[in-house]
Amino acid sequence: KNESFVTFFYILPFSGDIQYKPIIPTFFFLIYLVGVLVNSSIITVICLEVQLHKPMYLFICNLSIVDIFYTSVTVPKLLHMLLSGEHIISFSQCYTQLYFIITVGTAEEILLFVMAYDRYVAICKPLHYQQILSQRNCTLITFGIWTTAFLNSLMFVVSALNMSSCHSNIIYQFFCDIRSLTKTTCRATQLFFAIAGIEILILGFVPLLCTFISYVNIFSVIFKMKSKESRKKAFSTCSSHIIIVTIYYGTCISGYLIPPYSDVLDLVFNIIYTTIVPMMNPIIYSLQNSNIKTAMLALWSK
Repeated sequence: KNESFVTFFYILPFSGDIQYKPIIPTFFFLIYLVGVLVNSSIITVICLEVQLHKPMYLFICNLSIVDIFYTSVTVPKLLHMLLSGEHIISFSQCYTQLYFIITVGTAEEILLFVMAYDRYVAICKPLHYQQILSQRNCTLITFGIWTTAFLNSLMFVVSALNMSSCHSNIIYQFFCDIRSLTKTTCRATQLFFAIAGIEILILGFVPLLCTFISYVNIFSVIFKMKSKESRKKAFSTCSSHIIIVTIYYGTCISGYLIPPYSDVLDLVFNIIYTTIVPMMNPIIYSLQNSNIKTAMLALWSK
């Protein structure tokens, strides 16, 4: 009897009067600006530099695209709310934001595994690298990643639309995420829980497990190398990816393990993996990868 159709939500990420906290919008603006500029620089460098037209750099380019989308879906709307004081977001805007957040999240999870597989083939099966990761296969992989991400997000959001809202329509978060939306509902369909469970298993746990298995095989090969220089070179090609996987999955898993009533912790972890991590990813790659670093310095010097 208490069920109602919500036409808008209140986004209340921070307590107190934001007008007296100008450092908050400044902080998010700088993160967004740095993230977009650095990721755009990496995309530009990889597209312009012929020597970087290789599978590994193609996947790094896609990761930069994902990172730009991550911050662009959340930060501009947040800045508008903080600067204007208008914290209302319409029902359609909220679920559109949710759709793209799930899309880029799914794409990144699959992409991180594909990047680990790329390193596995390069180190464990170097003679078959060109055959396994040919230009045609890499194009199909890229197309498959984004197609899976968009279709998965569509199914997820359609199932979420069937949930009825009868609690408060206040979202204590800086964007519309599924965890916050479920707190406003009083009835969720079995389809939603089924899709959520399948998504976590197939698109969350399985890529992480496959990434772990890939690095177990990689390290077993690296430790068998007789040359210290060869071991160092092989490990350097994996170190940046290992750091990114650790940070991304560490924040995501920690965010899902915290109690559902800890809105502050939930907010902190969401800020880390949707704004700070996308800004750090290209910086980590540009610092760890000498080819990208050299190409970026050459581009900036021009």
